[in-house]
Amino acid sequence: MEKDVVRHPGAVAVLAVLDDGRLVLVRNKRVAVGRALLEFCAGKLERGEDPRHAAARELEEETGYSAGSIERIGEFFTSPGFTDERMHVFLATRLRSVPQRLEPGEEIEVVLMERAEFERAMTSGAIEDGKTLGAYLLWRLRDAASPAGGPR
Repeated sequence: MEKDVVRHPGAVAVLAVLDDGRLVLVRNKRVAVGRALLEFCAGKLERGEDPRHAAARELEEETGYSAGSIERIGEFFTSPGFTDERMHVFLATRLRSVPQRLEPGEEIEVVLMERAEFERAMTSGAIEDGKTLGAYLLWRLRDAASPAGGPR
């Protein structure tokens, strides 16, 4: 049996929360599926790049927000059946506006959502992106296990 394996330097996903509790997402045109998906901002690591640095960079480039705090909340393999890509997930808070810096060819729209609206979008199938679903689950489970028992 022959198997194709994609070797990947890793990536980051950033769950960004405004001071008022709204989540920062992007509507990102994805060529592989032929349409735009609603997702948390994310990006590939450069070889040897620190994931926390990459998370801060991607947040600013894609959303136009800079984080006063970036905290690691977990990681997972995206599709271990064919790639070794590891997704590093970060929570970004204490956000402030900065200039958005999209790369040539990127078609990204920033979307702000209340948490209840986001959860409805998840359960209705409007959010289909695996890293976004996984990142949100990690965040919610972490918060449920915290002594305060609520979102940070």
